[in-house]
Amino acid sequence: MKIIIAGAGEVGFHLAQLFSYESHEITLIDIDEERLEYANKHLDIKISVGDATLPSVLKEADIAHTDMLIAVTSNQSINISVCVFAKQMGAGRTVARVSNQELLEAEDVIDMKALGIDEMISPEALAANEVKMLLNQSAFTDTFKFDDGALTMMGLTLRSKAPFVGNTVQEAADIFPGLHFVPIALQRYGTQLTIIPRGDTEFKRGDRVYFITDAEGVEELYKLTGAVKRSIKKVMILGGSNIGRTLAKDLSNDNFSVKLIEKNHDKALHLANILPNTLVINADGRNVEILKEENIGKMDAFVSVTEDSETNIISCLVANSKGVRKTIALVENMDYFHLSHTIGIHSLVNKKLLAANSIFRYLRKGEVVAMTKLNNMNAELLEFVVKAGSKATNSRIVDIDFPRTAVVGGVIRDGKGIIALGDFKIREGDRIVVCTLPKSIKSVENLFC
Repeated sequence: MKIIIAGAGEVGFHLAQLFSYESHEITLIDIDEERLEYANKHLDIKISVGDATLPSVLKEADIAHTDMLIAVTSNQSINISVCVFAKQMGAGRTVARVSNQELLEAEDVIDMKALGIDEMISPEALAANEVKMLLNQSAFTDTFKFDDGALTMMGLTLRSKAPFVGNTVQEAADIFPGLHFVPIALQRYGTQLTIIPRGDTEFKRGDRVYFITDAEGVEELYKLTGAVKRSIKKVMILGGSNIGRTLAKDLSNDNFSVKLIEKNHDKALHLANILPNTLVINADGRNVEILKEENIGKMDAFVSVTEDSETNIISCLVANSKGVRKTIALVENMDYFHLSHTIGIHSLVNKKLLAANSIFRYLRKGEVVAMTKLNNMNAELLEFVVKAGSKATNSRIVDIDFPRTAVVGGVIRDGKGIIALGDFKIREGDRIVVCTLPKSIKSVENLFC
């Protein structure tokens, strides 16, 4: 497949990296030569220096024979323009990254496809949804639901009192038979190595572990991992950005008690007018005394979503030091993801990564129906629909030639989540949730599609 990506920032680079694993023909366009040179050194792609809104640049990239054009620059207007021009010049599908959620909500009054835009992705809206999900599972650092919760991915750090610490995966399964969850990825404390667990993999204190669970397994996970389930009702949000505004509105509508701190006076006044159920405070949230005055220690959760990653990280550390149970920071730099569980922040959210994964899933409709990247790990979680005649159809999981760097987390059949073990027989139409390292995505896909 021939794909053109306009924008070589972190979203564009991550997308190019995902697509390059599958031998697609990728062209990355940007006006920043330094960004393109970095991508060229690290990925097997073509690069083109230029303004993607110019017909000559698109023509040089062979837009007329392109299957998909993805515009993910930091400028919403540029992305829309690129998609409109590309479609008129013969591009197949087009995807635009937008920053204003109003555009997503305007699709019923504006025919975006008629303009030439097949899909719009809002990193801000995706980030707000991610934060809400994290707040709903307060003890966990990362969550993702498949098919409205038929299966759920949950990630957390093992405490010393977790019953199966010191046991291997197989030993834990023998000690606690009939459990409704399975480990799918693990990272040792103090390392960056992602491990796909096998039977002989030992659980250790401080491990960051991701599990797949069905509806019955959530409570089991709380008990057997030492996690403490706490109700979150009082939330403080730092930053009146698009994410902060969306999050405050949604949480307030769900009967959360929400305080939003915004240092810009005019923006704070505007937010107070449009968020009648949220207490909007005009102050500099970086000031520790201000946070104390607003009773940060009595909050159940603190979410920092300003436009400055360092401010978000530091303010969450302050909140953590004041006893806040759940802290979530928005970060722009993907490298910061490796810091969260070593410095004391419960969860990091990267809107660019969420956008890249969402766009990747859109391209793979009919093959991959859901996808997410595991926070802090070099692993992807994917949901496949098993096709008739695939290598896995009518085969037991134990008999499938799975890569060592991939594992089946669960199966959704007739809307019900199943924790599938080795003797489970896969049928056509099953939805299979698989955790895999990026390099094995194509091999795994070939088993089910």
